[in-house]
Amino acid sequence: MEEYEELSVLIRKRADQRILFSLHALHQMSRPDRMISTKEIRMVIQEGEIIEGYPENAKGPSCLMLGKGVDDRPIHIVCSPKDEYLAIITAYLPSEQEWSEDFRVRKKP
Repeated sequence: MEEYEELSVLIRKRADQRILFSLHALHQMSRPDRMISTKEIRMVIQEGEIIEGYPENAKGPSCLMLGKGVDDRPIHIVCSPKDEYLAIITAYLPSEQEWSEDFRVRKKP
């Protein structure tokens, strides 16, 4: 999405410096039904797209990215670019019950 082009550039720049994972992100990534690797997180950062922006987040501006992992499985990550690193807040496999067929739009409750 063009509206997030500047943010995408910043995210990739910060990821090139360093990526730090929150404890929550590590817990979510290591769930047996997910097993999301750091390699997959890097794939999402480098090749994925921002699908939601959260500029007013209490812990600093962040966004939701959609990308593909191993075997082309869809992965969502929430990340926040900081001054010297990219913070990974959480990562998960989006469910078909909660997201559109392309995993870009949340379904209405």
